[in-house]
Amino acid sequence: MERIGDKVISRAEITDDASATFADSTVIPDRYARPDEVRDGVVVGSDESYELPVVDMARLLNPEFSEAEIAKLGSACRDWGFFQLTNHGVDEAVVEDMKDSTLQFFRLPLEKKKAVAIQANGFEGFGHHYNRASSEKLDWAESLILVTQPHEQRNNEFWPADPSTFRDALDKYSMEMSNLTSRLTVFMASDLGVEQETLMGTFQGKTQSVAFHYYPPCHHPDKVRKNGRWYPLNPLPGAFVINVGDILQILTNGTYKSAEHRVLPDVEKGRATVVMFQNACVAGIVKPLPELGEATYKAIDHVEYVKGNFRALAEGTRFVDSLKIM
Repeated sequence: MERIGDKVISRAEITDDASATFADSTVIPDRYARPDEVRDGVVVGSDESYELPVVDMARLLNPEFSEAEIAKLGSACRDWGFFQLTNHGVDEAVVEDMKDSTLQFFRLPLEKKKAVAIQANGFEGFGHHYNRASSEKLDWAESLILVTQPHEQRNNEFWPADPSTFRDALDKYSMEMSNLTSRLTVFMASDLGVEQETLMGTFQGKTQSVAFHYYPPCHHPDKVRKNGRWYPLNPLPGAFVINVGDILQILTNGTYKSAEHRVLPDVEKGRATVVMFQNACVAGIVKPLPELGEATYKAIDHVEYVKGNFRALAEGTRFVDSLKIM
């Protein structure tokens, strides 16, 4: 999964009781239970017909089909805020190495994973990350969060040395995701009617980070919400799920919509996810591109945006909504 135009900031802790908790997923302690969130919104029924957006990179690159596929890309970003990307061109061996290294890491004993544990007041490292700090509820997941780009911002002390393949796998995967972001922004710029260099420039040289999650078995499927309703998402084999981030929503002056989504554990088996976050801004400012008309969002310094987003996460709200010009 990749989230374009956003940055993740989290607070986390290591909890020894989690291993015992996860061993019996039929009993969920209060600190992990979120009944109000699970019941929030209406879930689309299995008897209802709907089609979630899929974009084909091969068609985007083919002059014969590119125009039609760019229109599909634009529609997905405007109406849904996400799409599945097929024929993406990312080296399959790199993807498989990243998957294998991720699973090997989460299979390690807890004491070994603690070697890269998150530090006080930090957000990089291994731990059980808070979803809402104010409620002190924990996600039903083990997580590892790392900064991957630029290279000089990497904190190697948090990059696992066990398994031995992990660092090299992540380095290669990070570069593949950077290249994929560049390819996608070219077509997004075409859809938006702005110069390629304008949109690409908001991403180039900005921070990229990754979140690895392991979800033990539990009793809820994945869903993505649109217009107050949750839509179950069944990932296509070999495809990437691409989410529009909050910053991209602002950059596009609200043309593209950031999707509200949640990942819920599988009923019978554990699962792992690898989520890349690509940051963006205009000369240090988070604001709409001037080419897209009168601004409908307030401009804000990127550092202040990060602080505001952190506070909003702690409160269970969306900071992007507070920047909307009414």
